[in-house]
This record gives sequence, structure tokens and C-alpha cells, in this order.
Amino acid sequence: MIRKLLPPALALVLPIASALPAAASPPPARTVLAADPVPGGARISLPHPTGPYGVGRQSLHLVDSSRTDPWVPEAGARELMVGMYYPARRGTGTPARYATVDEARLMLADIGMGDVFPAEVLSTTATDVRADARPAPGRYPLVVLSPGFGYSVFTLTGLAEDLASRGYVVAAIDHAYESVGTAFPGGRMLTCVACTKVRSEEDLVAATSGRGRDMSFVVDRLTGADPAWRYADLIDRHRIGAAGHSIGGAGAAAAMAGDTRIRAGANMDGAFHSAVPETGLGNRPFLLFGTDDEIHRPGGDDPSWDRAWTRLDGWKRWLTVANATHFSFSDFPVLLDRLGLPGGGSATTLPGARGLDLTRAYLGAFVDRHLRHLPRPLLDRPTPGNPEVRFNNP
Repeated sequence: MIRKLLPPALALVLPIASALPAAASPPPARTVLAADPVPGGARISLPHPTGPYGVGRQSLHLVDSSRTDPWVPEAGARELMVGMYYPARRGTGTPARYATVDEARLMLADIGMGDVFPAEVLSTTATDVRADARPAPGRYPLVVLSPGFGYSVFTLTGLAEDLASRGYVVAAIDHAYESVGTAFPGGRMLTCVACTKVRSEEDLVAATSGRGRDMSFVVDRLTGADPAWRYADLIDRHRIGAAGHSIGGAGAAAAMAGDTRIRAGANMDGAFHSAVPETGLGNRPFLLFGTDDEIHRPGGDDPSWDRAWTRLDGWKRWLTVANATHFSFSDFPVLLDRLGLPGGGSATTLPGARGLDLTRAYLGAFVDRHLRHLPRPLLDRPTPGNPEVRFNNP
């Protein structure tokens, strides 16, 4: 069950993975930050978000002094970097960088494209996100977002900015030592120590459980008596959801299992290494959204989805997307397509922009329905406009 575009940093994990379950007003013109040109003078960008709000972003450095880092105990307390995306007033703030140059360089090297185009180009990918933009007044549901193993959460920018544009606060987590490179305060670049330490199913269970604890801690620091974020008053603490890609999606379920404040969850193509409890999730809704292939169809090679389905005791949907790859639920295929590079869409795989469109539409409909109690018929049955999406009902 080895997926396309898995990072070389996961080489030690792949022998395990092969034997285990696979891990609205028009937007303003963008300002593209200066960058060296790629061949042909191309610039890369993400599709505009679909909601009526502008999108702001701020960064938080959070330290959980109650836990020692599981991957590097000598580093001390568990640390997280959190990108806070929020509904903002249009025309305020400054263009936000997609990633730091060093983060982009490490990512490109890891997927074997370090010599294809400059890291400066990836780091300045055009988005609609504005750093330190003025918040739009109101109170909004919170969605906690976690990326795939080995990757920074900047790979989920397209989803995060869309949710914020639709009226959500999004806490997008970078988990220390679990990506190929994430910048932390003090000029530190933390790399994927976890990628060299995860060698067994037990390690994957521990990593998934750790994601759940990280997500719950972020909720603590955003909604507690002394919140860590200056705009915490934007958050409606009674409307909280969790979602993630790959192990991040499994982490969302783990977070729900241990934290009743999280009212809804979604897993994008991740194996449930940490199983949904036999007693369920307290009748809370959960979305399975994955590839329509031999892995994540009912009865497929990843039995954790069938097991989770039987244990989910609230509203639930099992949706799979034809011709999607594991990374169709992230920004990667969009950017590769726009550069004309392999690994994006092709004659036999879903175009990157279409994958992002579907991810935004169905994840957005899910949180609209369960955190805002809005009718979203998109989740009730197949639609002619989205023939790629299969509704499974084992």
C-alpha cells in the first residue's frame, strides 16, 4: 500500500506500511511575493478560496509543559507551531508567505525535486492569506487541522484558507519532529526525527495517539481561561471540529475519543492506527473521505476503515473519490500540475485543482452541517456535478 509521493524520510516506515493499513464577494487581486522564476517564467498559486471573507493568519508557538517530547526527550517539553487562519477584513494585512525558504527547500529535496525549481518559488506560492489581517467581527467555529506524517501543515493551506473564508477559525498544527522541516523560534529548524523512529504498528499507534493529544492541547490553549492567541474571542468554544490528512485524520479521531469538546471529525485517507473505541465516539459525527481504490473502498486493503465504520455511532459518511491519490487531499498535486511536473493530475489521476475543489466542498459541507447546523444536501447523496465521489454504505 505504498502511496505515490511518500517522502524518502519514510523509507524505514514503508516496509511496515506495506504490511499494515496505509498510513460570496469576489476576491481581490493577489500580490505575489518576489521569487526567482521557474522555467518558462511560471508562477504558482492556489485556487482562490470560495467564501465571502478575507483570510488572515498568525503564528503561535505553543509549549505543553505537562509532556516530554516523545521523539526527542532531551529537548524537553512538547512544542507545536500553529498557524491560526481566521475570517478577516479584506484589504488588511500583508501577503503571507506559503512557507519559509528553508522549509520549502527541505520539502523539495525530500520529494526529489530540489533541482527542478527553486525553493524560493514554492515558498512564495500565491495564496489569498494575509498576515496579521484585521479580523472580521463575529464568533466562529474552530477547526483543528493536522497534516500527514512527514509533512508540514503548509501542505493543507488550500483547505485551511478556504475554511477561514467560509467563516471558520482554523488551527493548523505543525507537530515537532514529525515533518521534514518546520521552523521554530530561535532559528531552529526541526526535522523529522519521528520518520527514523517509527518502525512498527505499535509506533504508529503511539504517533496517532500523540497527534490526538496535540490537537486537544491546542484546544486547551485557544479556549481556556488564559488563551494563547490574541484573537481567541473570535472562537465559539461550543463549536469545535477536528480534521486531518493521513495520520492527521486518524489523529482527529483519537482527539475525539479523548476530548468531548470536539463535536465533529474527519479523516482524509488515513489509516486508523489508533482504533475508534468499541463504544464509539459518543454519537458525534465523523466523515471518512478517501481514495476510491483497493485500499479505502469497503472491504479494501485497509481494514481499519471497515472497523471504524462499524464503531462510529453518530452521523457518518464514507465517501471515496475516483482517480484520487493519497495526496489529492493536499496542495501538492495542484502545485505540481501548475508547473507541468509529474505527480499531479494525469490522464489516469484526478487533476490537482479538482482534488482540492472536492476536498474544500465536502469538508466545508461537513463542518457547515455539524458545527453550524446548516442544511448541506451535498452530503445526502451522489450529485451529477461531482461524479467522482462515491457514497459507500457497507
